[in-house]
Amino acid sequence: MAPTRLNRPTILLVDDTPANLSLLAQILKSDYRVKMANNGQRALDLADTAPPDIILCDVMMPGMSGFEVCRRLKTNPRTARVPVIFITAAMDVDDERIGFEVGAVDYIHKPITPPIVLARVKTHLEIKRSRDFMEDQSAWLQQEVARQVDQVVQLQAASIHVMISLAEFRDEETGNHIRRTQEYVRRLGGWMLTNGLHAESLTPKSLDQITQTAPLHDIGKIAIPDHILLKPGRLTPEEFAIMQTHTTRGDEILERARKSMGRNNPLLIYASQITRHHHERWNGTGYPDGLRGEDIPLSARLMAVADVYDALRSTRPYKRPFSHAESARFIREGRGEHFDPKVVDAFEALEGEFAEIAAQLADD
Repeated sequence: MAPTRLNRPTILLVDDTPANLSLLAQILKSDYRVKMANNGQRALDLADTAPPDIILCDVMMPGMSGFEVCRRLKTNPRTARVPVIFITAAMDVDDERIGFEVGAVDYIHKPITPPIVLARVKTHLEIKRSRDFMEDQSAWLQQEVARQVDQVVQLQAASIHVMISLAEFRDEETGNHIRRTQEYVRRLGGWMLTNGLHAESLTPKSLDQITQTAPLHDIGKIAIPDHILLKPGRLTPEEFAIMQTHTTRGDEILERARKSMGRNNPLLIYASQITRHHHERWNGTGYPDGLRGEDIPLSARLMAVADVYDALRSTRPYKRPFSHAESARFIREGRGEHFDPKVVDAFEALEGEFAEIAAQLADD
């Protein structure tokens, strides 16, 4: 379909000789909207105000050459994609090389003939339309991929929230414990990241994912019988053994989620690490797998300190809440035995912040 007068492509003609501008305008005006500039600066101003579809530019002009005009057009994001065709008298190979280096797409040699001018302009406009279409399609595809990825992320977040809500529903003591321990993990990991510790595995993105999934550390408690989970007193050895299975039961729950959401899903990988291993000990005496030292995933080592500190600070039917000083002393004494020494270093640097979080998110 032929373009209407309103949507015809716009051509900017640049030449310091009025006769040349007039001749080119006569050749092109039947098929295109034509704008004219008699010097380089005027051309740059017109192109920046309303970028044309193509520019035909003389090379030899006083003040600012066509090469310089093209160079400046290509450094301006608004005009960088506009094709430039140089119109000039016969030039040597080096001059033409310079023209292509500064960004021109073609040359039309003087004396000009209408068929050549029209053919070159048509060809390069078609190339530009194809390139613009492909770039627009690429941009659309990128936006569509980003939209779908965002939907997946939102679904993951919603799924995690549902699982957290299930844990809170089963255990009334879980709510603020989840929020506090999540913030403790965030602060511990942030300190280690800032200080360049575990740089091979701890990045801003991985820390964000670890923090997002930290609230799932006790998800396995939904599988613990009520008479044990909600018992108002101290558990018997047999009951405690059953309570310990919340680590493996939680891992089983998350494994089912990984089967449907993808085994390589980083959120669920971290969630599984934390859920199964947050009761492991640095010296290998923890449960359920007796992992030792750095065999324990970093995410679980962060949670171990956060979880124990919060348990010490919390009221239980069988114990009073410990003060911050008592709890901090317990964490320090567990360095290299219960806890990763580097995580304890982070805790010691953040003691004041831990005390503030405990106070701000205290149980009602």
